[in-house]
Amino acid sequence: MYAKIMLVEDEQSIREMLRYALETNGYQVIEAESAVNARELLLDSVPDLLVVDWMMPAESGIEFIRRLKQNSIWKEIPVMMLTARVEEMDKVKGLETGADDYMTKPVAIKEFRARVKALLRRASPNLEDESIEVNGIKLNLSTRQCFIDSAPYKIGGAEFNLLHFFLTHKNKVYSRTQLLDHVWGQGVYLEERTVDVHMLRLRKLLKPAQKGQLIVTVRGMGYMFTDGKNT
Repeated sequence: MYAKIMLVEDEQSIREMLRYALETNGYQVIEAESAVNARELLLDSVPDLLVVDWMMPAESGIEFIRRLKQNSIWKEIPVMMLTARVEEMDKVKGLETGADDYMTKPVAIKEFRARVKALLRRASPNLEDESIEVNGIKLNLSTRQCFIDSAPYKIGGAEFNLLHFFLTHKNKVYSRTQLLDHVWGQGVYLEERTVDVHMLRLRKLLKPAQKGQLIVTVRGMGYMFTDGKNT
């Protein structure tokens, strides 16, 4: 699977914005509203990257990272720190505590995505070439490139995420609501026709390579991606 990222941020609106920015790039996202909540979640799932807010109630991001780095299991997880502090000494303090990168708020989303990708590449080079292929359709999960019968195809971010979901969930019908939850994320409020628009674009992408028939519309239920064995 693609990289898993934990957001440790007490402001829900910021968590939602960052989660959407990450999920539209194919990342799995775990949300924690406090340092205590994050440690509880870490007991069940170790992420590939932590994004931590500096200013949190009860326990600051700095203290959370300091304690994290004392744990033999968690100390190798790369950490990006987010903060409204802009002084150079604050940045130095964050990096000396154990953060691997530092961004000031408000966060520039494109830069945020680029820094996340760079941190993951340094920490887990093996993610760079991870890919999935079904019936001649291949997705490189790191570079977010699409190849059909070895030929490169230009694909939009939402269509990439939708196709990635289908390639890993073949031969099962999913309603529009389920696709919105799985691909765009729960708590992201979009109309169901959004799915239809992106399905149309995805079919248009696959049609020249004779792959469009792999997407089946099941009337009254939703969509299904077949593996082509029964078509």
